[in-house]
Amino acid sequence: MSECLHQRLGLPYAAGGQRLIDAHHHLWDLDSHRYPWLQDEVDPCFFLGDYAPLRRNYLPEDYLADSAGQRVLATVHCEAEHDRADQVAETRWIHEQHARYGFPNAVVAHVWFHRSECEEVLGRHLEYPLLRGIRSKPVTAPRPELAASVRGQSGSMQDEAWLRGFELLARHGLSWDLRVPYWHLQEAAEVAAAFPEVPIVLNHMGFPWDRSPAGLDGWRAGMAALAAQPNVSVKVSELGLRDQPWTLEGNRGVIEETLALFGIDRCLFASNYPVAGLRIGYGELVTALQTILADYDEAQRDGFFWRNARDFYRINLGD
Repeated sequence: MSECLHQRLGLPYAAGGQRLIDAHHHLWDLDSHRYPWLQDEVDPCFFLGDYAPLRRNYLPEDYLADSAGQRVLATVHCEAEHDRADQVAETRWIHEQHARYGFPNAVVAHVWFHRSECEEVLGRHLEYPLLRGIRSKPVTAPRPELAASVRGQSGSMQDEAWLRGFELLARHGLSWDLRVPYWHLQEAAEVAAAFPEVPIVLNHMGFPWDRSPAGLDGWRAGMAALAAQPNVSVKVSELGLRDQPWTLEGNRGVIEETLALFGIDRCLFASNYPVAGLRIGYGELVTALQTILADYDEAQRDGFFWRNARDFYRINLGD
């Protein structure tokens, strides 16, 4: 088995830590790059509430410090809403970090599927060897009762221009990181069914933000529709709630239901650091998931924590 990142960099490492591939984290340098949501006016609708602690640089050294208690084999960098005027700049910068630190080891970049420049921007991303997928957030409604009102709008999952851009993923062998709230999951399942050759991974378990019985029923219906599509996997990540603490018992139910719906072989560990750090420490998150997975066998736990991500993102661990 390959060494963990901390070993390879000559840093102290926890020999007894969880062996893992982090399938979703972010890095950003606010001194040299522009991230409007971190540098301009604060977004009052941010899903976790106050995010002032995120409005600072988060560099490879910071990620290594947060994850120091674990045996991190590799990581996947997911686009972090870099200035859309230069969508390739983030991909270029992440490759520079890889050259210096040996991670991230796969890149999920951003392209607007419905824009006329989609193919040209995607082509520039493809010049970088760690590119594995795209995260392009479709138009969504702010509340469940408004979901139908955006259906068919420009940039929605029914927009013909959006679908033409999406089709480029199949042509270039790329995956799609799907990020929508739970009230759009059934629409996303329609896209998955229409493009069975595109590997899709749902970010953050579809955001089960409403934990009321009615809210969970809506989330379950969407998750079941997605789970019925064999090309869809799911990242077990970012279960933070607005102005509420992250607790094991509060999140155990939705995690266990996700594992049951998709099967553990289609579930990936992902930290969503540093965003998840607003609610839970990296080590606490890993420990909570280890507790929930206690009844699975070692091979299944290894799949969840690293093998599934390795295979989905085609990461070469150098074994």
